[in-house]
Amino acid sequence: MAQGSLVGRKSEEDGVEVLVLKNPPVNALSTALLRELDTAVAALDADPKVRAVILTGDGQYFSAGADLKEMATMDLSTAPDVVRRGLALFARLAGLRPPVVAAINGLALGGGLELALATDLRIAGESAKLGAPEVNYGLLPAYGGTQRLPRLIGVAKAKELIFTGAIISAAEALKVGLVNKTVPAGQELRAARDMAHTIAQKAPKAVQAAKRAITEGLSMPIAQGIERETDLFAREVLPSEDLPEGILAFVERRPPKFQGK
Repeated sequence: MAQGSLVGRKSEEDGVEVLVLKNPPVNALSTALLRELDTAVAALDADPKVRAVILTGDGQYFSAGADLKEMATMDLSTAPDVVRRGLALFARLAGLRPPVVAAINGLALGGGLELALATDLRIAGESAKLGAPEVNYGLLPAYGGTQRLPRLIGVAKAKELIFTGAIISAAEALKVGLVNKTVPAGQELRAARDMAHTIAQKAPKAVQAAKRAITEGLSMPIAQGIERETDLFAREVLPSEDLPEGILAFVERRPPKFQGK
């Protein structure tokens, strides 16, 4: 990682990559950090060896959201361009070829919550707090939060959280389906690693095709979504060298050796 970098990247075995937000004290999503994150996400998407990604924050926090001090000095006429760049980044993250697991430590608020919503799976420490407090500052969730949050937890609960700016506990986030699981504080990165490595050991083309089928199908009528599922199965999974390897490994009662081909 370069000196002074706001986004760290660490490679682990099994094709797992870890991205770490590094903008103390609260990992605010400054324009500089978002630029670096966009570059990092694009590099991961272009690397065929990557099978799973972990996203977390350095220190005590995942991210407390937008850099309000930076916003206070910003020419508001440039705000729409800033938002569009942020939206493009979050869309790139959501559409990343391999699955992304967020390890949520401390706070995931505002843009930090929206960043977590753009990942596939979320693991939170039991002391974590999550919320969309933008209305407290005269804002609304503008990085896709008004769209991703209701799709994840339902319209009524999403409206409640966004309209009131309420901040909820990790336990409540688990209850409403905002996170997949909670773990003791300080163990969220370890738990995310366990999940990411489990995913990375599966057939990569099958996992990635399943992610596309789910993501793309959510915006389609169910019949069209099933058609998309069938298309991905035929084009991405059936021709894969990992399919006969998986079947042979099952017959031979041994762990498969998936190559992602």
